[in-house]
Amino acid sequence: MSGSTARSTPSRYRRGRTAVASALAFTAAAAGLWSGLGGSSSASSGVQAPDHVVVVVMENHAYGQVIGSSSAPYINSLRTGGANLSRSYAETHPSQPNYYALFSGSTQGVTDDGCVTPGFSSAANLASELIAAGRTWASYNESLPGQGSTTCSSGSYAQKHNPWFGFRNVPTSSARTFAQFPADYSTLPDVSFVIPNLCSDMHDCSVSTGDTWLKNNLGAYATWARTHNSLLVVTFDEDNRLSGNRIPTVLYGQPVTAGSSSAGTYDHYDLLRTLEDSQGLTAHAGNAASASDITGIWAP
Repeated sequence: MSGSTARSTPSRYRRGRTAVASALAFTAAAAGLWSGLGGSSSASSGVQAPDHVVVVVMENHAYGQVIGSSSAPYINSLRTGGANLSRSYAETHPSQPNYYALFSGSTQGVTDDGCVTPGFSSAANLASELIAAGRTWASYNESLPGQGSTTCSSGSYAQKHNPWFGFRNVPTSSARTFAQFPADYSTLPDVSFVIPNLCSDMHDCSVSTGDTWLKNNLGAYATWARTHNSLLVVTFDEDNRLSGNRIPTVLYGQPVTAGSSSAGTYDHYDLLRTLEDSQGLTAHAGNAASASDITGIWAP
């Protein structure tokens, strides 16, 4: 699979951030303050280190369609009780390349929503990095026919929302059904993704339907996360193609300052970088290597 995918609005900000970072790096190196320019972020980044992180990816809605909407009372309760990224952006259109960007720091040449050949890439990604570091990973996929199934579609399940199947360095068995999401949250992996089906993620059904699904299926985890050093992230793959790809992203749990909002501009690569740094990973996949950690929201 080949081809490149056009970046959206955030690329302007990334170029600016990269230029500033390069200038600062050169100045610091000249002053003998840095041992090199190839280092990676660690605990010094200021990102918290949750015991468990659960990332939920919803579908195809712009920031203003969800944040502040009476159709999404639960997501907005997470926003007010957690942290809101008011300038969060997806990378491109359509859906599938954004999932690859969030998971691996690159669209991996994927430009459409077609079913991919399982294991077509060996590129680094969040799961492969976690596994290499001796940490734990899993995805929980609603309506997946069975654990590890690489089928293209089945009822309201779609492989296009499951980028882990594209990588041969991620065990297919780590893709679990949502029915396997543990009732004992302390047994969750260090990092996991939850992928609702095409109705529950707001793709085919309403904002209200997706919001209710989140409350009913992950509300108990969110409550638990507030007192167990754990984190829930709810983000979207892309907007509705009408809002410059500005998407809702909220974070909730004990590591987050309640009622906070970051002034930064972020995209999927920045979220990936933040997830990597929250786990103390020394490597960063693809464009996450030049991305910025999310700041201004973490509890002291």
